[in-house]
Amino acid sequence: MMMTKQQRRKQEVIRLIGVDDRLAIAIGIPLVAFLVPLMFFIDDLPNGIRSYWPKFIISLLHTISFWFSVRGVIIFMRKQYTLVKETGKRIMFSFLLLIPIYLVISFSIDLICFPIVNFFGGKKIPIDFFRANVASITIIALVWAIYESIYMYARWKDSIVEQERLHSQFIQSQLEGLKSQVNPHFLFNSLNTLAYIIPEDSTKAVKFVEKLAKVYRYILEIQDRRLIPLHEELAFLESYVFLHQERFGKNLQVKLKVSEEARHNLIVPLSLQILFENAFKHNIISNEHPLTVSLVATTTKLTICNNLQRRNSNGESTKIGLANIQNRYVYFTDQPVVIEETDTIFSVTIPLIQSPVLVEFE
Repeated sequence: MMMTKQQRRKQEVIRLIGVDDRLAIAIGIPLVAFLVPLMFFIDDLPNGIRSYWPKFIISLLHTISFWFSVRGVIIFMRKQYTLVKETGKRIMFSFLLLIPIYLVISFSIDLICFPIVNFFGGKKIPIDFFRANVASITIIALVWAIYESIYMYARWKDSIVEQERLHSQFIQSQLEGLKSQVNPHFLFNSLNTLAYIIPEDSTKAVKFVEKLAKVYRYILEIQDRRLIPLHEELAFLESYVFLHQERFGKNLQVKLKVSEEARHNLIVPLSLQILFENAFKHNIISNEHPLTVSLVATTTKLTICNNLQRRNSNGESTKIGLANIQNRYVYFTDQPVVIEETDTIFSVTIPLIQSPVLVEFE
């Protein structure tokens, strides 16, 4: 069902505020208008309600004006500054915008409303400008506090839901990553390669078995680890690449360039394996079409690229491996996984995580 323009505007306002605030307005305005005179003009109460109600009327006018002014400024500024890191800037500019609004409203009500209330009240109300200004600022502060509290609560609730979603997504992605490593095709190809090596070079066959065991031992050891130092992943990658180079020979070339600082930064386990497997799986590797895969790591990022020579296949790539990596990195950093493809080159850049933001889940 299509929403009307008015409904879409209402939904946008609710999103910016955090809730549908109509009930808060209906209760908050008369309550704040009633409480503020009690706080600042209590000396009139012994004279009875008749002497109190003119100040309540003036307070109500101030509250209505300030409430909707603050609300409008908050909505406007939240449209302009949407990121959490821009909260300080949003509050500062909101404060600067509210100063002239406050002056205009206070001057207008004092100039117009006091004479009207005095006329109908039958008694002149002296204006205590200091207490009136303090009362006005209190109204603005109360309204601001109400809306910021609502907004922060809504954001906190959304963050809990998002954290649960990412947690579930992370566990699922991790499971898919592990499943891809015990892929029977990889084991089948490795055993075929081993059967070919044994008769020709028993020493190399022993080394091949050691590397294969190292690959699967690593997979078992990192099952419960969320992040891992790059140098550990590189050690695993060396064994993994060795197994494939024994299969493809000189037709597969791998180049590594890793800065010393990058080696101690963190990476999602099995990221490199998935990216290298993606290159091996989807590209032709032959004497006529050798494949070169390069890995370059700086302090903040790591890029893996290969010359593009796609296999002829009836089906398109599902890109499950790349989606797996993207889903897992979302949990640890706001830096994106960047995938680029030209006619000749395919590359993936993943962020290196510099701070120990390891998160242990229940």
